[in-house]
Amino acid sequence: MITAAHYSFRNLTLDDLDLLESWQSRPHIREWWGSDAPFDRAKLADPKVARWIVSHAGRPFAFMQDYSVHGWDDHHFAKLPEGSRGIDQYIGAPDMIGLGHGTAFIGARLRMLFEAGAPVIATDPHPENARAIAVYTKLGFEPFGPPQKTQWGLILPMKVPRPVVMRR
Repeated sequence: MITAAHYSFRNLTLDDLDLLESWQSRPHIREWWGSDAPFDRAKLADPKVARWIVSHAGRPFAFMQDYSVHGWDDHHFAKLPEGSRGIDQYIGAPDMIGLGHGTAFIGARLRMLFEAGAPVIATDPHPENARAIAVYTKLGFEPFGPPQKTQWGLILPMKVPRPVVMRR
């Protein structure tokens, strides 16, 4: 059985850029993540966004970020309560997909964010990304509006209020 205790989150550093670039070149990530410009020192210093390398049993396998939804004036989550966080992530290692790791590590990070005081956590998968939507639904996320076009692409706005309720 996979539990939250099996995951660690460490801050992304410039030393991780090659790893991210290799993950982002993979078809299963490019399909949904796109080809964002690589992170640089300025992006890593942005206090609005916390970026993480996620490891399982000491092996890095995923990227995750959480951010202040109020950090951008025109952000599609700006109407959420003060202190709300947005999340994005992907599993970079193809052999870790479909084994329950996504639900487990995202759930672990949600608990951390709620324990730190976030009243709501939101995410914005592409409306056709059924796998991501299924994971978010298991974690208690619900859509709160129709799909919409944003500066980051077509999204389905989803949110979960504190506390996280795991659904099976």
